[in-house]
Amino acid sequence: MGAPGLFRGIGGIRGTMNPLFIKELEAIVGRPHTLSDRESLAVYGYDATPELESRPGAVLLPGTAGEIIRIMELCHGAGVSVTPRGSGTNLSGGAISGSEGVVVQTSRLNRIIEIDEENLTATVEPGVITSTLHTAVEERGLFYPPDPGSMNISTMGGNVAENSGGLRGLKYGVTADYVMGLDTVLADGSLLHTGGKVVKDVAGYCLNPLLVSSEGTLGFFTAITVKLIPKPQTKTTMLAHFPKMRQAALAVSAVIAAKIIPATLEFLDKVTIKCVEDYAHVGLPLDVEAVLLIEVDGHPVVVEEEAAGVEIICKQHGCSFFQTARDAGESLRLATARRTALSALARLRPTTILEDATVPRSRLADMLKVIQDAAQKYRVTIGTFGHAGDGNLHPTCLTDERDKDEIARAHMAFDEIFDAAIAMGGTITGEHGVGLAKKKYLPRLVGESGIRVMRGIKQAFDPKGILNPGKIF
Repeated sequence: MGAPGLFRGIGGIRGTMNPLFIKELEAIVGRPHTLSDRESLAVYGYDATPELESRPGAVLLPGTAGEIIRIMELCHGAGVSVTPRGSGTNLSGGAISGSEGVVVQTSRLNRIIEIDEENLTATVEPGVITSTLHTAVEERGLFYPPDPGSMNISTMGGNVAENSGGLRGLKYGVTADYVMGLDTVLADGSLLHTGGKVVKDVAGYCLNPLLVSSEGTLGFFTAITVKLIPKPQTKTTMLAHFPKMRQAALAVSAVIAAKIIPATLEFLDKVTIKCVEDYAHVGLPLDVEAVLLIEVDGHPVVVEEEAAGVEIICKQHGCSFFQTARDAGESLRLATARRTALSALARLRPTTILEDATVPRSRLADMLKVIQDAAQKYRVTIGTFGHAGDGNLHPTCLTDERDKDEIARAHMAFDEIFDAAIAMGGTITGEHGVGLAKKKYLPRLVGESGIRVMRGIKQAFDPKGILNPGKIF
C-alpha cells in the first residue's frame, strides 16, 4: 500500500528490454498486438490498487495458447519477467509489472470453449469476462456461482489467480471450489495439464488448488474448466435495518447458528449506506447504523421457510424494519445497494483504499468495533461493507494520497485492523490477494516456516523467478 520498497525486485531480471527484443515479441503476437510506446504503457502501469504505479517495458496481447508458450520460452531464455494481466481490477498490486518486464494481457483469449451439459462443466479461456460466463450458462438452466463485485469486468483468469469470492460465497463457496481443470504454461514455456472433468481424482499431488490463488507467480492459465450446478429454482431478497451495528453483526451469527445458509448475507455500515443512497437512490434508510442484504434461493418451499426464519431472527436482534422484495425488479434494486458500494464510496475522496479483512463469523461484531476504533483513533474515514455471512469485511478508507500525513494515518489504521484480524484467528485477505500491497503482513500470518514452504514452491515452478516477481513475498 505505497510503502517504500514495494517495487523492489519486480523489474526485468536482466534488463534486456530493447528494440531488438521487442521485435522478437512482435514476431510472436504481431505488431498490432505489441505495445511499447510511452502512452500505451502508461495505461498498464497500474491496476485498481491505489498508490502503486510502475510502467512495464512492453505489453503483449496474444490470441492463442501457442503464442503464450512462445512468449514464455523467449522471456525465460532472456531472463525477462512476465506479468499476467486480465482487466486490471486487482486490488493488491498483482497486475503491475516492473519497468523492464513484459505484461501479457488476456483480452483476446476470450472464448467460451465449451459448455458440457452432460458433465456439468464449462471450459473457457482466461480472458472471458465472469458475467459473460454467467449469462451463457444460465441460458441453459445452469449456474456458475462465484460472483466477485467486479464480475462485469473481471476475467476468469484473474478470478482463478486470486481465488475470487463474491456475494454468493457464503452458500456456494469461492472460485477454488469450482475449478476442475487447468491448462497452465509454466515459466519455461512447458505446458502443465491438471485435473479435468472427472469428479474424483486422487492421482498424485492435487495441483489445482495450489495454482488457484497463485497470483500469476507459478504459471499462466490458458484454459480453465469449471464445475456448474443446476440454476436455483427461485430466490427471495430481503433488507433488514438495524439501529446499531452490533445488532446486525449478532444477527448474522444467529442466522448461521440457526442452520440457515443464505446465498447472500451482506453488510453495509452507516458511512456506506449514505454514500450508496446519495449515488443510487435505492431508498436506503439514513437513520440506522447498518443494513443487511439477505438472499435465500433454492426450492420454493425451502426458500419460503428460510426467508421466514431470517425475518424472525433479525427482529429478535433489534431489526427496526424488514423488507422483502415483491418482484424481480425490487430484488434487483435491493441488490444494487450492495453492488454499488465501492463506486458510491469512491465518489467521496480522490483515493479509495479498499481492503479485506476476514475473521471467523463469531468474531464479526468484534472486528467491526476494531475498524470503528481504528478510524476514530487515526482520524480517517472508513466505510465498511462486505460479505458478513462468511466473515469477510471490506473496510474502505476514503482519503487523498496527496495528503501524506493522512495516508500515513490510514496505513497505521490498517496495521491495527490486520493485526486484530490475525489475533482473532482470521486472515489478511479473503479474496483480494497478497500481491505487492500486503506482502509485509504475510509473515505475521503464516510465520517463517510458512514463508519458507511457499518460497520452495515458487522455486520449484519458476527457478529463474520471472513470473510476476516481487509479489506475495
